[in-house]
Amino acid sequence: MSGDEVGSLLGEKVAREHDGDKDAVLANSIVSSRLLSKIAQGHGVSYRATLTGFKWISRVPGIVYGYEEALGYCVDPNHVRDKDGISACLQLATMAAERKAEGSSMVEELDDLARRHGLYATAPLSIRVSDLSLIPKGMENLRSGSLKELAGSPLASVTDLSEGSEQLPPTDGLIFVNERNDRVVARPSGTEPKLKCYLETIIEVPEGADMNEIRDEADRRLETMKEDMRNALGI
Repeated sequence: MSGDEVGSLLGEKVAREHDGDKDAVLANSIVSSRLLSKIAQGHGVSYRATLTGFKWISRVPGIVYGYEEALGYCVDPNHVRDKDGISACLQLATMAAERKAEGSSMVEELDDLARRHGLYATAPLSIRVSDLSLIPKGMENLRSGSLKELAGSPLASVTDLSEGSEQLPPTDGLIFVNERNDRVVARPSGTEPKLKCYLETIIEVPEGADMNEIRDEADRRLETMKEDMRNALGI
């Protein structure tokens, strides 16, 4: 499972435990899946998006669960207010055992989430460079309007994170959302010579739909989005 799939499963578990408690907050970074916000909404708990890194996630007031797509999970902030693989692994193993005892599985749990909220499929695109000047050049190309559409759907909004907002302090990054609500977040890596893009597509799941076909469609759309971003970056 991807980091976002694990994050969504753990988020669903914690949200169920705090069902209806508006003071309980689920949080994840802006580069992680938007599915967590839908899970929070479905259980009547609150949600916050933060900048990348647990220095931001763990500081969210009222947090009961937080995660980042790069395999970081905070499942018990009262005891460990940071990402912690041991407690996350125990929670995931417990979930798997419960699903198995019910004759189900973690994959079926993911399918249930998709049927309720739509399939939120994510993928990374990392472009490593030897010439560090290519990273700001790629961001400049994106800011100049080189990207017009994602997977055949015209852009509906472009958010420049360097300007900051009431919710987020300024950072070097861009968020692109198309008319179909697919999304790409582009930013320079904070630790490596890379320009990183985080892709997400959402596909509604009709009643009785074949989940394998839905996932195949999501994979095709994500591959097209990757090609769109490579072309727009121009590096």
